[in-house]
Amino acid sequence: MSKVQYSYNYRIFDRYNRSVASIAVLGDEGINWRPNQFGYDLFGCRVDFQFPIVKLLDYKQRQAELLASRNPFATVIMAHLAALETRNNRLERKQQKLALTRRLYEQGFERENIIHLFQFIDWMLTLPSELEKEFWQEFREYEETIRMRYVTSVERIGIEKGIEQGIEQGIKQGLIKGVSLGLKLKFGESGQSLLPEIESIEDVDLLSTILDAIETVTTVEQLRQVYLSVSE
Repeated sequence: MSKVQYSYNYRIFDRYNRSVASIAVLGDEGINWRPNQFGYDLFGCRVDFQFPIVKLLDYKQRQAELLASRNPFATVIMAHLAALETRNNRLERKQQKLALTRRLYEQGFERENIIHLFQFIDWMLTLPSELEKEFWQEFREYEETIRMRYVTSVERIGIEKGIEQGIEQGIKQGLIKGVSLGLKLKFGESGQSLLPEIESIEDVDLLSTILDAIETVTTVEQLRQVYLSVSE
């Protein structure tokens, strides 16, 4: 983690010859894991790179502040925390997903912002197919009451993952894209080494499990064991 921050910093500096400020946003569950420096000392040559961090878990005690905020990033943090809290309770996850999506309208966000933030919520709070159908039914009923149908735009860009049409292949590709993005964000380029194996997986439930596991594993090999243990 710290080495990656250092690598990105010096590569940007080297390419653009501009001063660079780095910050790490930590989305893990280790309350005491707070890496904020990288360095080494060799033959009198010393590197000491320090950077600020933001620990999303710290916001768990600041829910009231997040709910009152109109900053779009508050929605991002709440979706992340909800994903962690509801990992083993998908029914509660559906309720939180619905509450967060309603909040987008209640906060008065513009149509485009609602669609983009909904895409993130939908990616973070994945649901089994039956609960996903229930979510869409309840959400449509809510949209009818407020006479706003932004969801139609969401459907056009594929966020609903083709559930009503039963396009399982579309769901698979959406999950693989989510896994690819998650691997890149958490592990950098090294995480992409798993993609050939993951792309060969046909079971969408297993792909969903892999996507969820990215939040908790600390190494690429740990993630690999998640799907290898299922296939054995």
